[in-house]
Amino acid sequence: MELKRVVVTGIGAVSPLGNSAEETWKNVLAGVSGAAPITHFDTTNFKTTFACEVKDFNVADFIDRKEARKMDPYCQYAMAAATMAVDNSKLDLESIDKNRVGVVLGVGIGGMQTFEEEVSYYATHEDQGPRFNPFFVPKMIADIAAGHISMKYGFHGPNYVTSSACASSTNAIADAFNLIRLGKANVIVTGGAEAAIRPSGVGGFNAMHALSTRNDEPQKASRPFSASRDGFIMGEGSAVLVLEELEHAKARGAHIYAEMAGAGMSADAHHITASHPEGLGAKLVMQNALEDAGMKPEDIDYINVHGTSTPVGDISEVKAIKDVFGEHAYKLNISSTKSMTGHLLGAAGAIEAMFSVLSVENDIVPPTINHETGDEDPEIDYKLNFTFGKAQQRTVRAALSNTFGFGGHNACAIFKKYKA
Repeated sequence: MELKRVVVTGIGAVSPLGNSAEETWKNVLAGVSGAAPITHFDTTNFKTTFACEVKDFNVADFIDRKEARKMDPYCQYAMAAATMAVDNSKLDLESIDKNRVGVVLGVGIGGMQTFEEEVSYYATHEDQGPRFNPFFVPKMIADIAAGHISMKYGFHGPNYVTSSACASSTNAIADAFNLIRLGKANVIVTGGAEAAIRPSGVGGFNAMHALSTRNDEPQKASRPFSASRDGFIMGEGSAVLVLEELEHAKARGAHIYAEMAGAGMSADAHHITASHPEGLGAKLVMQNALEDAGMKPEDIDYINVHGTSTPVGDISEVKAIKDVFGEHAYKLNISSTKSMTGHLLGAAGAIEAMFSVLSVENDIVPPTINHETGDEDPEIDYKLNFTFGKAQQRTVRAALSNTFGFGGHNACAIFKKYKA
């Protein structure tokens, strides 16, 4: 069976750096940090008091306010990003076969705000019996965002959500890619969404010592590959790509951002939260993605790394890159855009896939910010080009995007320049 080619024809985003893909891309290239004191709840007595929140988001720009009240914030972000991506793709919604258009999203946690509010209300009114909002369950569940998108547009193709912690949306993109190239769909709206900047989210990650506590300078807190890194910053938002079968896209004259070349998956099989110290799962997932794409290590010019700014994770990922790419590793550009967006958890893979696509299209690599001279980690090889400080222009023939999740879940996607 000959596999079909898959291209990216639409993008949309709601992120800590902007409420559109264009604004987000502009700010990530400029090295803008999305970190600031948390406004979603009172952080008194919390170890971490800052995060990368979505700012100035007006849900009414995308969804009727009455309908929006039935959605958790993570779902509102997904609806907004999907609306922008579908609009950007210029799909003719009147003429396409909607039976062959699907929605596959990645969501790591889901409706955390909804769960907190409903359980808190019950806890303070338990003498009145179990009184819950009738929309509690459909607002909370992680799959509902994909359902809402399909209902908005009448897309009857494959419809579901993947959940593999921080690898969720890369897994979703990989699934969408495979559905199209196997001929199961013509178009898939794919990506991820998350909104976990809540007391239980921040408190839970604090209890694990996973978050940075650099409360006095939030914008400098995420510092991947620096010796003084002390944990990740939580982010939120959504990014959505429209993946499309190549001939379907060509027939309608669609703008093609890039071609998706391959995807890989693996497991660390090591620890519930820590990556393998030698990066064995990270090494395998990149090898699997390259094999799936029919590409060699030297075909890649840019890696958007998982790079969360954690003490163990950054080192193991660098080891994996050197093992996979050998001498070519020193010719790569590497960057962690989490230094600006924070870690969007289940949506991280989606926004980083979008950055990878735009890097391929525009021949520019976003920076890794916050590294300072004298803050070198002796376990990290600084002969590698981490794109510290400023974006760098270069030909990007292909970009690889890594995401790794709690439980040892690893997923990787590769995008390359489209050639007829």
